[in-house]
Amino acid sequence: MLIRKPIAMLLATMLLMPSVSTFATLNAPQAEITIGFSPSGTALSNILHVINSAQQEINVAAYSFTSKEIALALRTAQQRGVRVQVLADKKANSDKYTAVTFLANSGIAVRLSDKYAIMHNKFIVTDGQTVETGSYNFSASADKRNAENTLVLWNMPAVAAQYQQEFDRLWQEGQPLITSWKSI
Repeated sequence: MLIRKPIAMLLATMLLMPSVSTFATLNAPQAEITIGFSPSGTALSNILHVINSAQQEINVAAYSFTSKEIALALRTAQQRGVRVQVLADKKANSDKYTAVTFLANSGIAVRLSDKYAIMHNKFIVTDGQTVETGSYNFSASADKRNAENTLVLWNMPAVAAQYQQEFDRLWQEGQPLITSWKSI
């Protein structure tokens, strides 16, 4: 679903909510919002479109990360020259082999967070312009079995800057995922 106007009203309302502690000034005439839901398939499509549209940088904050489709899209982005970083919750991604292990083995910078009871963020920031966020965990269950949502804020650098600042803070707190697998 594509929504063009009144984006400013929606974002102003979101930014003025009492629970929000940071504010961003919105002046984005080319801004668009896309919304996706699962299990209808539009949530995963939204995420893949964000990843596939990135040209320079993708920063991912994920709680649970087991989605093969998303992991493959991130690896493909890295292979086409996009800088990719993934921060994930340590406890939710501690199985022997997860998507974050696959990404680390592919040469993507991965850090795990154990500073909080859970690092429950689920967002992507691309190219300093676009943010994907919502309830959607990067998992098969989120795609096929759960009622989830994604919200993509396209061409909104002020909003992206706020999310990037949070990503950078969390990234500094995380510990690098070191794998024993080495390429030959």
